[in-house]
Amino acid sequence: MKPILPSLRQKKRFLVFEIISNKKIKSFELVKKTIKKQVLQTWGEIGSAKAGLLFIKFDYSKQRGIIKIGHKSVDQIKTCLSLIKRAGRQKVIFKTVGVSGILNKAKVKYLR
Repeated sequence: MKPILPSLRQKKRFLVFEIISNKKIKSFELVKKTIKKQVLQTWGEIGSAKAGLLFIKFDYSKQRGIIKIGHKSVDQIKTCLSLIKRAGRQKVIFKTVGVSGILNKAKVKYLR
């Protein structure tokens, strides 16, 4: 099977988000599950498959994380993040910090 040509591949974006809550969230699995559930609920299985969600990193001290997504679904994922009100039993607010096309730039500019 031939690989997909670079010109036909979907371009990637790295979305950096921040979680605002009373207590710090200590489980990245809880964050992943919450985001996946909201994306499925809002955009369905086809929309979430087109988005190509991939969780890269989560900084527990700053409560910030990075998600890799397709460039056409940045606005959809931002919408989904803004709709999240709870992570488990805890009230939370997801805030988009920034979007970058390069992982290193996202780490340096938005996580530090």
